[in-house]
Amino acid sequence: MALRTYNVGVIGYGASAKVFHIPLLEVVPELNLYAVVQRHPTPDNDASKDHSGIKSYKTAEEMVKDASMDIVVVTTTPATHFELAKLALENGKHVVVEKPFVPTSGEADELMILAKKHQKLLSVYQNRRWDSDFLTIQKLIKDNILGRIVEFETHFDRYKPTLAGSKPWKTRPEPGGGAIYDLGIHLIDQIVVLFGLPEKVTAFLGSQRTDNPDGYEDACTILLHYNDMMTTVKVAVVSPEAAQLRFWFHEDCQEAHLTQGKKPGDTGFGIEPEHWHGTLTTVEDGNLVPKSYQTVQPLNYKTFYTQFAQAVAGKGEVPVKAEDARSVIRLVELAKQSSAEERTIK
Repeated sequence: MALRTYNVGVIGYGASAKVFHIPLLEVVPELNLYAVVQRHPTPDNDASKDHSGIKSYKTAEEMVKDASMDIVVVTTTPATHFELAKLALENGKHVVVEKPFVPTSGEADELMILAKKHQKLLSVYQNRRWDSDFLTIQKLIKDNILGRIVEFETHFDRYKPTLAGSKPWKTRPEPGGGAIYDLGIHLIDQIVVLFGLPEKVTAFLGSQRTDNPDGYEDACTILLHYNDMMTTVKVAVVSPEAAQLRFWFHEDCQEAHLTQGKKPGDTGFGIEPEHWHGTLTTVEDGNLVPKSYQTVQPLNYKTFYTQFAQAVAGKGEVPVKAEDARSVIRLVELAKQSSAEERTIK
């Protein structure tokens, strides 16, 4: 039996599309890069030249009318996610939305209702679920190697005290902007995957940079309270560490490999160097014993699109459920409320 393939249209042709989506869906046999929406191509930035044979559209409205297309991937700025995902669903397409899902839980609810009404799949690209360091932590917890966890910290810290070049959406005070929607969303999602939804939220959002005339929030500390455990999410831009920690955090090497033009299947893709291995400290005969712990071999980000293609074919669930992404957006809303009101939110 011939392999069924699904045509994919990508809205947007910035770094998100070029690094995190197109290279991955291109290596999934069931998916075919069919079209790209790029409003302003230039001689040195033209999707139709980079990917010969695709259809090129100037607007999403044009692309979603194409009856040959099965799946739409939204890679534009967060403030546009709701309207573009809604447009695609209303025109009978399955939809993948880059994180953050949408700025508000109310918008997420409306999209889920639309997806159900039109019997189409809706998923959110929370790719950090397939980071090798996170998968290692997940395995340690599953195998009960860590024992009872009373406190859990996860960081995405960098040393970028000044802005370079133009200010992207993530550093503007607009819907879906700021550190909590950019990097915080990944860390909150990972905690919910590991431990479920918390009982209370206490958050502190603000700016660590001094060149901040617009008042955007480039850092956050979020406490997620559980019955017998506390988890902490931290995003910082003024963290002068030579080697940033993750759980504490270092950035997964898949992003660097994709930026370099490598793809899943290439030799060494997603494999962390030994000096990135974590240190696991255990108690042996009453003594604390630190040991290097090898990172698990990653499933890699391709897994997202492999699972999504299987779901479209009716062979499983989407890799990230819209309901789960909606719960994370709701936690973001509670964190913003907690910070603004200077109190813990139940």
